[in-house]
Amino acid sequence: MKKTIMLLTAVFLLAVARLAAADKWTGLSKYDSQNATLVAARNMGNRVVFMGNSITELWLSVDPGFFAAHSNFINRGISGQTTYQMLVRFRSDVVNLQPKVVVILGGTNDIAENAGLVYNENRTLGNIVTMVELARLHKIKPIVCSVPPCASYYWSKTATGIQLKILRLNERLAAYCKQQGLPFVDYYTPLVKGADNALNPDYTKDGVHPNLAGYKVMEPIILKAVSKYVK
Repeated sequence: MKKTIMLLTAVFLLAVARLAAADKWTGLSKYDSQNATLVAARNMGNRVVFMGNSITELWLSVDPGFFAAHSNFINRGISGQTTYQMLVRFRSDVVNLQPKVVVILGGTNDIAENAGLVYNENRTLGNIVTMVELARLHKIKPIVCSVPPCASYYWSKTATGIQLKILRLNERLAAYCKQQGLPFVDYYTPLVKGADNALNPDYTKDGVHPNLAGYKVMEPIILKAVSKYVK
């Protein structure tokens, strides 16, 4: 009997550990309380969800005034996430909030091979396409953004051919949006500089994430795209 109890306890603890690891990987619970508040609140029909990785998440802390000036903008970025992880939480962090618009910015961490995932361009494109399809199915206007320029990822030891991969993914995203009649926001062109296609050093401290000046370049671009659907 004692051995049985010990075995059941071990199985339970293993299950809990696996659930905790899965939650950490997906980030599903990160915005639970904020999402619950929004779901319960009156929806004015003008919500805009910014779905992304650290480039989106840090936007809120680097330039809080941007989101303060647009109270209908909802930041749902999670640092380090790939499009695989974004796709898993798309329902809880986007669909359930019933926004008018979703701004999708992802892919750079796929290329960086975060979470131990070898980069596969077709799958990354497919993840973004699936997010677009989910949004359209629920009558949410999707806006797809280009991956910002980057010459190297300071944390990645496996990523290679970064600049070419970013260019190719952006080309395919732009082509898909054109074919589907969807807005495509080009952050890449105004942020890139140099023969190595790096993020302009004036707009970054680490070569990957925009600084305040970088976000100030991005903001009028996304505002123009969003204004077509939300006034």
